Amino acid sequence: MRAAAQGRLDRLTKPVGALGLLESIAAQVCAIQSTLMPAVRRPVALVFAADHGVATRGVSAYPREVTLQMVANFLGGGAAISVLARRQGMPLWIVDAGVDGDCAVHPQLIDAKIRRGTRDFLEMPAMTAAECRESLWRGREALERVRGDGNTVVFGEMGIGNTASAALLMHGISGHPLDECIGRGTGLDDAGLARKRSLLATAIERRAPPSDALELLTEFGGYEIAMLVGAILAAAARRMLVMIDGFTVTVAAALAARIEPAVIDYCVFGHASAEFGHPALLRYLGVRPLLDLGMRLGEGSGAAVALPTVGAALALFTDMATFEGAGVSERSRC
Repeated sequence: MRAAAQGRLDRLTKPVGALGLLESIAAQVCAIQSTLMPAVRRPVALVFAADHGVATRGVSAYPREVTLQMVANFLGGGAAISVLARRQGMPLWIVDAGVDGDCAVHPQLIDAKIRRGTRDFLEMPAMTAAECRESLWRGREALERVRGDGNTVVFGEMGIGNTASAALLMHGISGHPLDECIGRGTGLDDAGLARKRSLLATAIERRAPPSDALELLTEFGGYEIAMLVGAILAAAARRMLVMIDGFTVTVAAALAARIEPAVIDYCVFGHASAEFGHPALLRYLGVRPLLDLGMRLGEGSGAAVALPTVGAALALFTDMATFEGAGVSERSRC
């Protein structure tokens, strides 16, 4: 299907390859949907939220209670992803994967809480093996609940301290030096960044990162990250177009690919986050992000901004005339 799509792309009224990354995105979506009439149909946004035990150590510029407050903001329509989803007519679902507090009942909230935040991974594994497996399953269930007859999902996350967890997971997956995986998260100053690096170095002194994806998640992960892994795997199994957001969601995609390598074929990486480790992680996965806008918000915001670009790529693929159809002379063969 990719070859057939590429054949059509090469016959469109343009120089070969002139649409750049839009062409490979169009061919990828043709392959995902097994059609030469690809389309983004009834997309949904799914944001997983949870707290992290390590957040009390000062690895974030914001206090832990912001996770609960932001869940309320998502559901109240005031967050960036709320605005972007509303602008695109895209349903927004929030999953309480492990928020340290009671989220108000709301029709767009899915209660999948495992526990009120993970344990402090400086002292012990962040979760139990059973909790990790249950998180994967609940992520799958959340995806099944919201997908309806749509073929596209935008994934996001929220969790104070989760870039600390994601940095350790990236280190374990990729083998990159730990310092190359650690960024400022929500905006740490130089002293805060140094503290974050020191704390995460202590964490891997307690336990060297395991090579097995589930063991790695158990040691250093978050409930929202584990549920993202399960949801990404489930979406790929349903042949959905999977829109990946920034650093933390990309880490979840990398873990999903460690479990099932073919999952990457279903993922479009929306943007290159300004979080320090994200570009290196994208290179490790061998993927190119659609946009690079200096964003580092999370929530699925970068993936949501990129989704109309995917739509544009598909419209160009299906609606542009071919040289034959338009009666335009092709490139000279001499």
